[in-house]
Amino acid sequence: MFSRVWPMKNPIQYYGWGSTTAIPQLLGMENPENKPMAELWMGAHPKAPSEVLVLGRWTKLPDLIQEAPEPILGKLVYERFGPELPFLFKVLAAQEPLSIQAHPNKAQAREGFLREEALGIPIDAQERNYRDQNHKPELLCALTRFEALKGFRPPAEIVELFKKVLPPRFSNWLEILQTSSTGIRDFFEALMRMDKDGLRRLLGSVAEMARQLEGSQREFQWVILLHKRYPIDPGVLSPLFLNLVILEPGEAIYLPAGELHAYLEGMGIEIMANSDNVLRGGLTNKHVDVDELVKVCKFRPTDPYKLRPKVTEMGEWIYETPAEEFQLSVVRVDNEVVSQNQGGFGAASIIICTEGQLWVKAKEQPDPVELSKGRSIFIPAVGHPYTIRGQGIVYKATVPHALRQVS
Repeated sequence: MFSRVWPMKNPIQYYGWGSTTAIPQLLGMENPENKPMAELWMGAHPKAPSEVLVLGRWTKLPDLIQEAPEPILGKLVYERFGPELPFLFKVLAAQEPLSIQAHPNKAQAREGFLREEALGIPIDAQERNYRDQNHKPELLCALTRFEALKGFRPPAEIVELFKKVLPPRFSNWLEILQTSSTGIRDFFEALMRMDKDGLRRLLGSVAEMARQLEGSQREFQWVILLHKRYPIDPGVLSPLFLNLVILEPGEAIYLPAGELHAYLEGMGIEIMANSDNVLRGGLTNKHVDVDELVKVCKFRPTDPYKLRPKVTEMGEWIYETPAEEFQLSVVRVDNEVVSQNQGGFGAASIIICTEGQLWVKAKEQPDPVELSKGRSIFIPAVGHPYTIRGQGIVYKATVPHALRQVS
């Protein structure tokens, strides 16, 4: 029963920033009500778990894992993470910018969760910051051209950009960056705590200056676009103090704990530790806790490097990160691909097809499972080795912990 691959049925998350066309086109479905489909979730998160087809019956993935955690997750994965799938796999489609945010590390998440529990804040309350005790490192790989903000720019670069659009009456505001050893933090706090009248005047003046320069730099174009949507939100200025990253299909970024970031536009594959802890910092109507955000953020310049995949002998493109909960890879199938046996130390995997027509079969499985564009499958640890036949492209999520143990 467990040494097979299982078709999946995955929930869609409808958020206001989502695309009305990208996920429907991937899944080959209609969207007559023009709903903003933001994320397709693949995994066992309690908020929206996937279902898998086992012996002709659709069963929630968390229930199946609880029934037989070791054969499904893998021995080493089960010993390390317990009876839970440690990652959440998504297709993300942003038609409009997501909120600026940062995620806590494990110690911060545990402390914050226990503190809010002791205060009696309901787990689903709007003002709740910590909904679990886990951290949330994440990786995003672009399926289309994708724009994002990632980490703080160097102070000199922030000053240079602001000088182009900041009216003289606000020029002393930049002195914070130039005169303090904690300049980035002081600058960010001053912006986040600015009163609404002062912020409205500042953003209006900057947006007006940016219109005169919008043809010169993409950063100024984003300031104008963000100001139209959020006229009294400090996040309007984020393209000037955070690194703007433009990803082409196949390029990826990794976001560790404490790194301020925002996804602006595009479609991508996202994978993260199985957590829902988010500290927001702008471009949102949701709760923003400045004190907690400042505690979590790392206020230092960040190199906005792009991840380049490591290509294996089997032709698998692996995006390596420090995260122990997840690993993302891309497999381009032309005829046949056989997974590695891994000596009995395999890990659970989820595979989604983004292009082509494929058939997947575990060794002990009598008939293959069809895997066409938009479809996904769950592969239990004991389902290795498996064979993929046909032509197409798949993205695979798995757990590197087990792989590292036997490498």
